[in-house]
Amino acid sequence: MVRQGKWLGGSGWAAALGLVWILYGIYGEAGMTSAPRAYDTVSPTPTASYQIAATHRVYLPLVSRSVCEPIPGVSYETFPVINPVSFDVAANPDYNLLLLGYVPVNEYKGLVEYGGDFDSMAPQFRFLFGDHRIPVFQNVYKNNGWDWQNHRPLPPPPGWPPVTIAGFRVNPGEIIYVPDSGYNIGNGFDALVLYADTQQITLKYTGEDSTQQGYTVYITGICVEPSLLGLYQQWNAGGRGWLPAVRGGQPIGRARGAQIDVGVRDNNVFMDPRSRKDWWQR
Repeated sequence: MVRQGKWLGGSGWAAALGLVWILYGIYGEAGMTSAPRAYDTVSPTPTASYQIAATHRVYLPLVSRSVCEPIPGVSYETFPVINPVSFDVAANPDYNLLLLGYVPVNEYKGLVEYGGDFDSMAPQFRFLFGDHRIPVFQNVYKNNGWDWQNHRPLPPPPGWPPVTIAGFRVNPGEIIYVPDSGYNIGNGFDALVLYADTQQITLKYTGEDSTQQGYTVYITGICVEPSLLGLYQQWNAGGRGWLPAVRGGQPIGRARGAQIDVGVRDNNVFMDPRSRKDWWQR
């Protein structure tokens, strides 16, 4: 036993220590690869770094401009109405053209020449546009009839005129203006706003709350200028004793799409908006 102890304490001890280091070299490093040591530094993987950078590059805000945005610098006034009505004008097809409705017809798309007299003070449709152009006639229509007993549209009435609504080419968002006229209902105003909603406006070139006298111009396919629409809604709800009044060439809204539809009545009778002598004199 003494000799064995001496062997371990001498050259035997050195051999054993060498064996330990050999075993560590075989198994120790392999074991450490499965879990980092406390003093090792672990760097983020390239994939994690790339994903963070990609997040900032991909998710960008989208900004769009509405065709119905307000028109800068506009303001509107009201004017007293002659004989204001008490019924719901939104439910009346004389005021609300989209309620009445109209249908396409196979007629000439452009200006036409009619004989007879004309009114030199009638509303002029060139002034619908900022450049006072004669627009492209994209479509033409005829208004429906109306069943007053059952409150529903009927097929278009036969006879003249063959066209009562014209569809003019416009640019989406283009500003639309009041057709200028020679009429003055007071304080330099050309017309009252008899009706307005988010898609259309009805202008009356006399002071009466009715389409029975004078000219009534309908414009659909527009975003009525928000402040003008709000003013109309306020005074319409308040009894229509006063309504917004507008001057020739004053901005009233923006085109919703590539076409606006325009119609005109004279003493409640639909006229042909293509007539050069009446609505396109200047």
